[in-house]
Amino acid sequence: MHRYGLIGKNISYSFSRGYFREKFEALGLSDHLYENFDLPGLTEFPLLLEKYPDLKGLNVTIPYKEQIIDYLDELHPTAEAIGAVNTIAFGPGGLKGFNTDVTGFKESLKPLLTQMDREALILGTGGASKAVFHGLEALGLKATYVSRKAGKNQLTYSELTPEKLSQYQLIVNCTPVGTHPHTAHAPELPYSGLKPTQLLYDLIYNPAETRFLLEGKRKGCRIKNGLEMLQIQAEEAWKIWNS
Repeated sequence: MHRYGLIGKNISYSFSRGYFREKFEALGLSDHLYENFDLPGLTEFPLLLEKYPDLKGLNVTIPYKEQIIDYLDELHPTAEAIGAVNTIAFGPGGLKGFNTDVTGFKESLKPLLTQMDREALILGTGGASKAVFHGLEALGLKATYVSRKAGKNQLTYSELTPEKLSQYQLIVNCTPVGTHPHTAHAPELPYSGLKPTQLLYDLIYNPAETRFLLEGKRKGCRIKNGLEMLQIQAEEAWKIWNS
């Protein structure tokens, strides 16, 4: 059996399992299996490896994209630069960590950008936000984090006035706020400051239009959810596992 899977916490909603099951079926790979491994903590990770010695590859999601690095034998340079891993390859040298989120984000964002898009706000400071920051830099955009805590190159939500919010051409939500079933929630922003020239990108894909995106839609903003990003990063992971 060629076994693959996703590790994370509270991941029953995940896109990956259904995506890879459909992919395996379409390719006639009856000896391939993709499972969700819901771990209460990463101390369970070594036990998972013992239980499933036939694992060929893993995806990693919230909240383990940064913590998983301590359990790996090697990092791809991009994953090392980002400081977060979302894909693990199993090989003769052990476990190697990659970050395909950055490719998924960049490739899904590029068609939406205009010459006027130069500065971005990144909501959240977790593993996914680091890939987004790296991707924005690669695309030539200056990025600033937004967090509940003050920090270097970082604003707090309380510092975002409507006027301040309007100065950024792109706002990317990297937090889980607004994910199903908590669809009434949205990041605490002064949405009255949004302008039609802005682009709102939400890494969330369930629901397809979060309240964050709907607020932007009401203001005439360009909007994009994270589904295409997930599809691209999944295909990149598949390439890594089969290289």
